Amino acid sequence: MSAQAPKINPWILAAAVVLPTFMEVLDSSIVSVALSNIAGSLSVSSSQATWVQTSYLISNAVVLPASAWFSTFFGRKRFFLASIAIFTAASFMCGFAPSLGILVLARVLQGIGGGALVPLSQAILLEAFPEEKRGQATAAWGMAVVVAPVLGPLLGGWITENYSWPWLFYINVPVGLGALWMIQKYVQDPEYLRNVKSGRIDAVGFGLLTLWLSTMQIVLDKGQDADWFSAIWVRWFSGISAVSLIALVIWELRVKAPIMNLRVFKNRNFLLGTCLITVFGMVVYSPQTLLPLFLQNLLNYTALLSGLAQYPRGIGSLLVLPLVGILSGRMDNRILIAFGMVLCGVSCLMLGDINLEVAKSSFTLANLVQGAGISLLFVPLTTIAMGLLRNEEMGNASGIFNLMRNLGGSIGISAVTTIATRAAQVHQAYLVAHATPYDTTYQTALQVSQNALAQSVGSAQAELMAPGAVYNVLQQQANLLAFMDDFRWLAMVSFVSLLAVFWMKRVSAHKGTIAIH
Repeated sequence: MSAQAPKINPWILAAAVVLPTFMEVLDSSIVSVALSNIAGSLSVSSSQATWVQTSYLISNAVVLPASAWFSTFFGRKRFFLASIAIFTAASFMCGFAPSLGILVLARVLQGIGGGALVPLSQAILLEAFPEEKRGQATAAWGMAVVVAPVLGPLLGGWITENYSWPWLFYINVPVGLGALWMIQKYVQDPEYLRNVKSGRIDAVGFGLLTLWLSTMQIVLDKGQDADWFSAIWVRWFSGISAVSLIALVIWELRVKAPIMNLRVFKNRNFLLGTCLITVFGMVVYSPQTLLPLFLQNLLNYTALLSGLAQYPRGIGSLLVLPLVGILSGRMDNRILIAFGMVLCGVSCLMLGDINLEVAKSSFTLANLVQGAGISLLFVPLTTIAMGLLRNEEMGNASGIFNLMRNLGGSIGISAVTTIATRAAQVHQAYLVAHATPYDTTYQTALQVSQNALAQSVGSAQAELMAPGAVYNVLQQQANLLAFMDDFRWLAMVSFVSLLAVFWMKRVSAHKGTIAIH
């Protein structure tokens, strides 16, 4: 049965549902440039500050598979309103948080509220327009989803520099209240949803899913600080996470109405597409976290300048997205995916060849290339992964697909921050081994530093201070080499994942389903 035709202009309805979607997507990127400020304000390390990013991604992912059931049980409009209310209230808590623990807890709640906003808004939007205009509506909605990550780092940098990082979250409050008013006024549940009886939720599956993801995320976030498996609690949490995952797979394959129908993985395209979207999450989210830390900690960029340095990523996405829409209907989507993965890998190689004297233009080009790669990857990958599934499998598959994208981002962020910390120690140990009286390079650097300091503090004091100044430079170089390792590791992951692309079956454009989540 088709949805009832809305009694209002569908473009007004489109504005109502796009507003909370824009807010949610914006929040996934706006914090990235403020992590150093948050770390300093709350007296935590840079690696600990990344929990603000990963906790949001993982809690967001937990809600995705259950959003369809919640919509049926509570009513889509009520669930939409509740999600926006939770997201808005949690945003206020984030801004008011006095400690990292409270901030991470608030971000978890924010992710829970935001998890369903994107799929719900897309479903409402498609039903509001007649079939011949759905392409225009989806394009307008998709552009809003693409623009949000573009504005995120830039807006985040400007707010952080001119006000303070809590305002990154406070700005959601008026937007959220406005969205609540518009949804309440303009959105109605279609007749077919009012008559649908929801079955019992797969509570066991949902519990196992939550236990698996939460324990894994705690290990990923705090494992580095606890020296990983040398800590007993890390071993316990890792074991619980592994057992929960195994139990989840067994349960979901046996229960009649699973929260995640894992049988869709029998479809080769969906299996490989899910693997690739996990890699996509790693390659896209990790640089968004790494680059601001590098720019602000080593190059002393302000939050605003850091946002400006990343802005070309969004420009690259916007420029290429219309071209992808044209090409995806005329050529093999696997070629677009492969080319997009290559561009993402090349951009990481470019960032892996930086130094402390690097010009801003180097970041501009690398980010532009990555933005183009993201657009070439995402839409064709969604099309080819979903293209051979039945219509009734789409909703479940979409939840799993987007869960794995968020999970990949969370794993990637934790991995690169761990590599950055540990590689810096390795490089520092190697460089310190050369700081001896017999090393001419070290002696030259010591003499240059001593001469420079002598002009301001005198020869005797300069002789005492010079080794410390040289050691500071050595630490900078060790951290630089660690960041370079990270970007090269991401490039390798991008290139290796190319092997999976051409194992996928070709999907004709008219059979595929393009969905931007």
